[in-house]
Amino acid sequence: MYIRKLSLLNFKNIAQADLTLREGINCFTGRNGAGKTNVIDAVWYLSMCKSALTMTDGQSIRHGEEFFLLSGDYTADDGRHETVTCSFRRGNGKVLKRNGKEYERLSDHIGMIPAVIVSPADSFLVSDAADERRKWLNAFISQHDRDYLNALIRYNRALAERNRLLKQLQSPQQGELLEVFDMQLAAHGRTIHAARAAAVRELRPIVEEYYRIISGDREQVSLDYRSELNDTEPEALLEASRARDIANQFTTSGVHRDDMVMKIGGYPLRKYGSQGQQKSFLIALKLAQHAIQTERGGERPILLLDDLFDKLDAGRLEALITLVNDRRFGQIVISDCNRTRLTSILESCAADYAHFEVEAGTIVPEK
Repeated sequence: MYIRKLSLLNFKNIAQADLTLREGINCFTGRNGAGKTNVIDAVWYLSMCKSALTMTDGQSIRHGEEFFLLSGDYTADDGRHETVTCSFRRGNGKVLKRNGKEYERLSDHIGMIPAVIVSPADSFLVSDAADERRKWLNAFISQHDRDYLNALIRYNRALAERNRLLKQLQSPQQGELLEVFDMQLAAHGRTIHAARAAAVRELRPIVEEYYRIISGDREQVSLDYRSELNDTEPEALLEASRARDIANQFTTSGVHRDDMVMKIGGYPLRKYGSQGQQKSFLIALKLAQHAIQTERGGERPILLLDDLFDKLDAGRLEALITLVNDRRFGQIVISDCNRTRLTSILESCAADYAHFEVEAGTIVPEK
């Protein structure tokens, strides 16, 4: 899958841009704050119906305007063409269309235009709480597993209702209602657990191999899945924790507490990995995601590399560019603030690329 034409109107600091991208590598360079990341975020928006950053739809509208409009013309690996538009107007909400037809549910679009992003914001996957790693795992699996996405939506709905009931519990009849929610959590939780466990098992060897290539075989890493359901059936888990749940007034056990465990040399990556090692691990994780999504969906996701040079030394950067400069990775969009550094590494790797210079929201393709 690759995006042939990308149009932006009133998106963040970009008043208007109409870009023609190449199938291989596309580079956007410019100063910090020029708008490079906004181009990458626009491509992500058209795939995932939301920003890759911690921004609301309203915050993505250019200052002083009332709406934004994004449009992408795509060519799939099998040759078919797709057009996706995403618009948001203050007071009217978001509208997403595929080939001119509006979606009734935005979730129906997930996976249609696959994309994988690597950005400085990924550091939260290492440093922050397990909730962030679950969100990433959910987004990854949902792009190629519709049953998982549906189970996740229903699990979260039942979890919210159960937690609401726990805060109001006053009678035995309400206690019986807890059992109804327990049945729902157990059924959907079992589906979620099985898919997550399988995904991490599949990711693990690919992450290890990509990390080995990027690091020059200097360190060993591992990826594991931690879940209470690894050893206990969900029904038994909920029953055993019921008294604690009532006392705490929220559900203390279940797949909503799962985690991915990242290690380097057998020790926690968060504590013992340098910034470069952590970034290398996260890149390996995203490239593994790309490989699996390609195999599962039959489409190569668009690979978005934002602020590529952040925290990576020259050796790891060259190894990464050499790795992704391969047809199996399809279209790649890269941003960086240093044009000379980026183009030098691309040329040393004999990579063909298109270049765009970004300045204060204006995007100029190199002739």
